[in-house]
Amino acid sequence: MSAYDFNAPRLFIDAPLSAGARIALDRGQANYLLNVLRLGTGDAVLIFNGRDGEWKAEIAVEGRKAADLVCVERSREQTAPPDLIYAFAPLKHARLDYMVQKAVEMGAGVLQPVLTRRTQSTRVNLERMRGNAIEAAEQCGILTLPEVRDEENLDKFIKGLEADRLVVFCDEDAPVSNPVEALSSLGNKSLRLAVIVGPEGGFTDQERAIVAAHQTCVRISLGPRILRADTAAVAALAVVQSMLGDWR
Repeated sequence: MSAYDFNAPRLFIDAPLSAGARIALDRGQANYLLNVLRLGTGDAVLIFNGRDGEWKAEIAVEGRKAADLVCVERSREQTAPPDLIYAFAPLKHARLDYMVQKAVEMGAGVLQPVLTRRTQSTRVNLERMRGNAIEAAEQCGILTLPEVRDEENLDKFIKGLEADRLVVFCDEDAPVSNPVEALSSLGNKSLRLAVIVGPEGGFTDQERAIVAAHQTCVRISLGPRILRADTAAVAALAVVQSMLGDWR
């Protein structure tokens, strides 16, 4: 039997959590618990805020459309955020939603939109990104929400990285076609990571040179097929987490 209760409803609550704390739900959360899930007074909900761990709480109904949650006990201690930056060229609408959700599920600690010459969309709805990150965290038992950063140009992003942060550069022109082989030489030491996936039109030669010039950079291919950018996110993070991250 799984040690985690996947059956319990789970909500992100942007408020301090502690034993006995009483939190007023907003209208949307109250409607979800009372009218969609048909829960009532005394029913259990798991809640988290990204800072104080996960708590078991009980519903206290306040009228027909309002409810509070009362913290009962901590169910899991807070974990540290993953030291993994996922940098990506923004996509449009539903495909960006999907990519953000999957990056959160795969353990990204920072979501960093980067603007390239061939970026499809230069306007990024950060609140929508945060909403998708919260939804993924709620559904997948994640305790720490990723930091959602403002978009910035690729060259500025690269120049702002710490010299010792390993940049995993997903480049279709990488000399080694097997990504596992490309990463295996880096060993088992704990690394600060940044994973970069470009736009569907690919990086320009100038952009490749900018990324490759970072002090600690490894170029990887994602195999023999051309992947859409949202698919590449899942493929890249799976390889990186299994070879260098918290899947080891």
